[in-house]
Amino acid sequence: MTPLLLCVLLYQAPLSTATSCTLQGGFELPGFMSDGTFTIGGIFPLHYRVELPHADFKKPPVSAQCRGFDPRAFRWALTMRLAVEEINNSKDLLPNHTLGYKIFDSCATPVTAQRAVLAVLNGKDSRENTMCSSTNPLLAIIGESGSSQSIVVSRTLQPFRIPMISYFSTCSCLSDRTQFPTFFRVVPSDDYQVKAIAQLLKHFGWTWIGVVTEDHDYGRFALQGLRKEIENTDICLAYHEMIPKDYSTESVLKILEVMRSSTARVVVVFSGEGEFYPFLKEFRKQNITGIQWIASEAWVSASVLAETYPFLDGTIGFAVRKGHVPALRDYLMTVDPWHYPSMPLCTGHEILKEQHSAYMNTSSPRVAYNVYKGVYAIAHSLHNLIHCAPGYGPFLNASCADINNIHPWQLQHYLQEVSFFISGENVNFDMKGDSIPSYDLINWQRYTDGQIQFVTVGLYVGTKDAGNELIIDKDTIMLVSVCSDSCPPGSRKAVRPGEPLCCFDCVPCDSGKISNETDSIDCMSCPEDFWSNSVGTHCIPKVVEFLSHDAMGVSLTVIAIVGACLTVSVLAVFLYHRNTPIVRVNNSELSFFILLSLTLCFLCALVFIGEPTAWSCMLRHTAFSITFSLCISCILGKTLVVLAAFTATRPGNNIMKWLGPSQQRVIIFSCTLVQVIICAAWLIYAPPLPYRNTQYQRSKIILECSVGSDLAFWCVLGYIGLLACLCFVLAFLARKLPGNFNEAKYITFSMLIFCAVWLAFVPAYVSSPGKFTVAVEIFAILASSFGLLLCLFAPKCYIILVKPEKNTRHHLMGKEK
Repeated sequence: MTPLLLCVLLYQAPLSTATSCTLQGGFELPGFMSDGTFTIGGIFPLHYRVELPHADFKKPPVSAQCRGFDPRAFRWALTMRLAVEEINNSKDLLPNHTLGYKIFDSCATPVTAQRAVLAVLNGKDSRENTMCSSTNPLLAIIGESGSSQSIVVSRTLQPFRIPMISYFSTCSCLSDRTQFPTFFRVVPSDDYQVKAIAQLLKHFGWTWIGVVTEDHDYGRFALQGLRKEIENTDICLAYHEMIPKDYSTESVLKILEVMRSSTARVVVVFSGEGEFYPFLKEFRKQNITGIQWIASEAWVSASVLAETYPFLDGTIGFAVRKGHVPALRDYLMTVDPWHYPSMPLCTGHEILKEQHSAYMNTSSPRVAYNVYKGVYAIAHSLHNLIHCAPGYGPFLNASCADINNIHPWQLQHYLQEVSFFISGENVNFDMKGDSIPSYDLINWQRYTDGQIQFVTVGLYVGTKDAGNELIIDKDTIMLVSVCSDSCPPGSRKAVRPGEPLCCFDCVPCDSGKISNETDSIDCMSCPEDFWSNSVGTHCIPKVVEFLSHDAMGVSLTVIAIVGACLTVSVLAVFLYHRNTPIVRVNNSELSFFILLSLTLCFLCALVFIGEPTAWSCMLRHTAFSITFSLCISCILGKTLVVLAAFTATRPGNNIMKWLGPSQQRVIIFSCTLVQVIICAAWLIYAPPLPYRNTQYQRSKIILECSVGSDLAFWCVLGYIGLLACLCFVLAFLARKLPGNFNEAKYITFSMLIFCAVWLAFVPAYVSSPGKFTVAVEIFAILASSFGLLLCLFAPKCYIILVKPEKNTRHHLMGKEK
């Protein structure tokens, strides 16, 4: 049994049995309290929602747990404290008297709101049972935000005739004085809001709409009023869906499916911030687009929603008029978390401006201003009550109230008659307890820096003549297209064939093009040396690619150096054993020339690694072609010597006199000279130069060496191929000549590998992209060089180092028995 109900029952029982009040169960609602001459209450939704405990009926159930701290509502509560402190420090208002307060959390739920009002009436301590023993010192209450909560609170207060001033409850049902005789509010009734929304729909020609409401009196009465306003117009209701009280994903998904399948793209939402927040969380997951939201005053100025859900950009709706609350921002900055149990846990290092922007948003106070007005309305009413002139009072026999024993119903009389100015506005109440009906038309607009702003784009004043209540500034308004969403930067509009211009698709910009504005008609091409970023909003410098000393470059460098060192090692072995038969059998001088040229072949691969320059480009192909021509020329000379040596044994054959050392040098020099002449002509008339290739891969700049003349390049390769083929043919003819060490066999095999490598190189070179073209050429150089080195010199090194007993003339000539 709740404390208040227990006290009411005891109060109605005989005094002999009602000796004390007993609090049944614990009390866990956080609250703020301060003593004063007169006490007023305050009820605020400091949390979004309530988690109901699990009841197993085996032990007493625990209290419902409040979840989701609302910094916006916390600001409202502190505004009440600020107003009370200002009044207490005022010399003109309530002089020699002070206001005390009791503020509790409703958790935005009717059941918890009832617990809060009982707490305000009775206090948190079970010993505070003044309701049972004497007149309740509580004179009035500021509250609540939600209409359903206000209905519960107002009905709870009615037996005690305690007036209540709501700062944000707009349900038209609360204007019924027969049901809510003690209810006042400083916010307009929904009767005016639905009229304003109906005029807004007519203004923009939105005739096919959907409506989403919360499952409370606020939503039901608002829908009822809207239906009445559009009844005789061309505005039609496509659907009406209700966010369930007991939130469940399944029920919300059904609502979202209705919204997805409906052709109505304008949606009016009558819901509190707390009920709408989890609904929007699921809405974001479903990727529903193209909705123009029309917000009720309950959430149109909710910073938390605007900052959390960007798809709400363009929302438009009517908000309660803003006002000025002096020193509110400075007062909010004085908050000490240790003294506010309702606040969430924090480390003490948070920055309020960044982490609780809804709390610090004091640029245009609306609901907080209503709280401020409500407190001052009570203060002015008390002031008038206290300064009542005897004999001229409003009560029986023209009497005044006893200031030492003021009854709440007496204060209500003065509230009904109060009229005062605050922040340039005249505050008073009509006979229904309502205030002057006026709204600001708010539009949610996101600036280029990403910040959301609540821009006032119009005004609605319900006291003006019919048809003139709504004023809209069309030039400042920004709406979401009811057919298509705005195209974000990085995309362009593509008009749908056969549909209005406002209906379009958003097409991502092609690679290399950007759009840095919303709703761009076309995408701009980036400059030649730039490319579009991943989202197509900015041009960024292209990646410059060449075979650098990265993993691939270092690997090829190491292989080339190893090959050169291995060749030098073989040369050292041959020099050391230069007088042995296996070195001398085929002219040691030619072997030395081959090894020196192979060393240069390995080293010339290094010129291909690194950023191309004018000198490196000219040196690459000329050094490679001349060194390989020298190498193949030496092998050709060796092949001719081998062939001549074995044919010279025939009677009358004196061919060896034409292949002496001098003739061999002439052959090598002449064959190499031809390549030198080709390269010289190449360098003179069309030399290779660095080239920035932007066409092969448009997103990259490939630094490469242009060959200058394709004819010269293929002539160089063709001449090397001609020498290799000639050498292969001659070696093939001499492959079956007698002897245990017929070098013609190894020359044949080496030329076969050489030709195979370079034949495979041609298609790989042509098809390889970017730096891989250079890598393929280096690989061909290294592979062919290793092939020549191993085929020509590995067998000889094996005999020299491992089988020295076979390094004899008789064995090599095959004459051993």
